[in-house]
Amino acid sequence: MAASRYRRLVVPVALLLRLAEAPASAQSSLTDTLSFLLTTRAVQTGDLTRDEQSAEVTRDTITRLLLTELTTLPLSSSSGGFTYRFNSELGTVARASASFGPFFTERSLTAGAGRVSVGAQAQLARFSHLDRYSLRDGSFVTTATQFRDERQPYDVETLTLAVNSATLTLFGNAGLHDRVDVGVAVPFVRLTMEGSRLNTYRGSEFLQARATAEATGLGDIAVRGKVNLLDERGKGLALIEEIRLPTARDEDLLGAGKASLRTVFIASSEAGRIAAHGNLGATVGGLSEGIDYRGAVTVSALPQLTLVGELLGRRLTDVGRLVEERVPHSTLSGVDTVRLVTTNESLNTLAFVAGAKWNVSDTWLANVNISVPLTSRGLRSNPVVLFGVDYAFER
Repeated sequence: MAASRYRRLVVPVALLLRLAEAPASAQSSLTDTLSFLLTTRAVQTGDLTRDEQSAEVTRDTITRLLLTELTTLPLSSSSGGFTYRFNSELGTVARASASFGPFFTERSLTAGAGRVSVGAQAQLARFSHLDRYSLRDGSFVTTATQFRDERQPYDVETLTLAVNSATLTLFGNAGLHDRVDVGVAVPFVRLTMEGSRLNTYRGSEFLQARATAEATGLGDIAVRGKVNLLDERGKGLALIEEIRLPTARDEDLLGAGKASLRTVFIASSEAGRIAAHGNLGATVGGLSEGIDYRGAVTVSALPQLTLVGELLGRRLTDVGRLVEERVPHSTLSGVDTVRLVTTNESLNTLAFVAGAKWNVSDTWLANVNISVPLTSRGLRSNPVVLFGVDYAFER
C-alpha cells in the first residue's frame, strides 16, 4: 500500500520540479568534476529519499579506476635508437645492432660508454570504454532504482564522459659504461574531461549535471638504470630498475601521488636483420602492484628503416572489475538500488603496437606507431597514435 501511494505521488512532484530548476554545471579539478557529475542533483526527481550512498560508492569506484589506469600507462623506452661497441677487428667504434630497437619493450643492448641521446614523443589518446561500459554514447548506467515487483528500473541515471589525453614525453639516456646506462623520462600531460549525467524517471528525462575540466602539467617522472648482464653472439640479458616519482598532481589524475619501483628482466636475440626482445617486469608501490610482460620483433627492412611489432600486457592486482551491485534501498521497502562497485579480481590487459623508426639523417630518428587494445578490460581508448624524434650525440 505504501509503495502504491509513493508511486502516485512522485510523478507530478518530479515534473513540477523539472520545470522549475536548471541543470547544474561545474569546472574544477578532474576528481572534483567526477564527484560533481556523479553526485550533484539539479532536479529532485520522484525518489524523494534517494539512496545517496549509492552515488558516492559509484563515484569512488570510477575515480579510482580512472586514476589507476591513467597513471600506469606505459612510458616509451628511454634507451636510444643507436647503440655502439668497440670493434676490435676494425679498431674503431661501430654500431652494435642493425636495428633501432622497439618502442615500449626494452632491449638488452646499452648505448655504449659516453654515448648520450635525447628525444621527444607525443602521444594522443581518446578514451572510450571502462570495462564493458561505453563512456561516450550515454548508455553508461551509474545508478538505478527498481521496485522488486517490476521488471525494469523506474529511476535510472546515465553518465556520458569524454576523457582525452595528450602526452609529450622528453627523455634522455647516457652510457656510463659499455654495459651500464642511466635514463630519465619526463612526461607532460594535458587531460580534458567533459561529461553530463541524465536522470530518466518513468520516461521523463532530467539533466542533473554537466561539467568540463582540464588539467595540464608535469606527469610522474621515471628514472631508470640498466645493466647489461650478457652480450655475446647476438644474444643478451639485462636488468632495469625504474623509479616513478610522484611529481604530478593526483587530484587532476596526472599522477599516482605515490612513488613506485619497477624491476624489469630483459632477454634479446638478434640474427641478421631480425631481432626479438622479451621483458618481464614487476612493480611495487604506486596505486597498484602488478606485473607486466612485453615482447617485440624488429626487422631492419633497410639500413635506415626498422619495422616494429610489439605486444604489451599487464596484470594489476588491486584494481578489480567494474560490476553492478544490487542492495536494498536505504529507506524504501520493496525497492532496490543498483550501484557500481569493483570486484577483488586482478585487471589483465593486452595491446598490440605496430610502427617504424626511420633514420632521417646522421643520428636523427623519426618514430611513428599506433597501438590497439586487444582485451575488453580496464580503461580503453580508440587506437593511440605516437610520433617522436630521437637524436644521438656524436663523439
